[in-house]
Amino acid sequence: MTYRPLDGSSPETPAPGADSSRRRFLRATGVAGIGAAAFAAGAGDAFAASGEDQPDAADERGAAAAPTGTRTPVRTGTGLDRLPHPLVIGHRGAPGYRPEETLGSYELALELGADVIEPDLVPTKDGQLVIRHENNIAETTDVADHPEFAGRRATRTIDGQPLTGWFTEDFTLAELKTLRAKERLPLQRQRNTLYDGRWQILTFRELADFARKRGRELGREVWLYPETKHPSYFRSIGLPLEERLADELRRTGLAGRRGRAILQSFEPSSLQRLAKLVDNPRIQLLGAENTQPYDFVLSGDKRTVADLVKPEGLRWLATFAHGIGPTTQLIAPVDASGKLRPPTTLVRDAHAANLLLHPYTVRNENAFLPLDYRRGTDPNAYGDAIGWAKYLYELGVDGFFTDQTDTTILARQDFWAAKGVG
Repeated sequence: MTYRPLDGSSPETPAPGADSSRRRFLRATGVAGIGAAAFAAGAGDAFAASGEDQPDAADERGAAAAPTGTRTPVRTGTGLDRLPHPLVIGHRGAPGYRPEETLGSYELALELGADVIEPDLVPTKDGQLVIRHENNIAETTDVADHPEFAGRRATRTIDGQPLTGWFTEDFTLAELKTLRAKERLPLQRQRNTLYDGRWQILTFRELADFARKRGRELGREVWLYPETKHPSYFRSIGLPLEERLADELRRTGLAGRRGRAILQSFEPSSLQRLAKLVDNPRIQLLGAENTQPYDFVLSGDKRTVADLVKPEGLRWLATFAHGIGPTTQLIAPVDASGKLRPPTTLVRDAHAANLLLHPYTVRNENAFLPLDYRRGTDPNAYGDAIGWAKYLYELGVDGFFTDQTDTTILARQDFWAAKGVG
């Protein structure tokens, strides 16, 4: 696939008719969700701290159209049932083209057609929820360039691993707002470094306000898929995530069984706590077979992910979750060379337990693809990511997390066409 750099600046006022022409072009080329170009630096400052401008009942009725796509094998009894099937989930926005978890990344993911956008949540020193892949912000912000914060560099043990850097829990929100985001994978995604320093760190409330307003502009629901990061660690230092997230969901009108937010965590106890606080759909994330959720490590529970993906483990997960988010290798394993092996029975077994499957993460670059779908020897070049996505769809997944929404949208269109879905 030819790479075309995407402009991150604010759009100029279009000429009469230009917007409708642009919409027709993007739809014709496979991009279903249309929006303005990515917001410029500091746009997050414009969002109100309160949950004002809530959607009224008419907005909600208009947005809740019949779902499109293939028939879902699992009905959750939540708002998930009205979303397209299979889902396209913008993993941290569109980090294949923009620094992850920035306003520009989320805006672009929606413009390219994502049904849902995913933020990772970590707390600040003063208890605000901000959006970063990790609480260690050394690799994703310019904090190292701020001499006033040099003394904040520290070593923390997070989920049993010692890490050195700068941590969100040592900064107030006001202090974090003086930083700017940068590309986390500059060697693999050098083009993204063009946007280093352009966007601030977002709060969850700012993203929720943005999603609601963009949904109105797009004429469709925009869902969020927040993840509680390292919840046991944060609870241990007096900054529990679940109560703060539940409060934010209520403030922004996203709480409840029909709310536009799917909750996820790698720690089952975090989802169990959330289930007692809000009735949103919940997805249990699962790592490699030989790993354990860290709350299991702390509690002495000996079960591994290999145990949780067995039928009895899935039945247990179904007592508090509506689905699972496994690594793709739990569904489509590879051998030591990276070549695909026969698929597992996880899709069938999870559906039998009434659980959806949203695996992670589909990326275009060869380094992240099975050998069968790599093209050439450059690990940073694009392989056949569309073929890989279609393979996962054919295995029966209910959606997946993607770094490049546009190629996933094309794969879903091919999949729908093969299934006779108009």
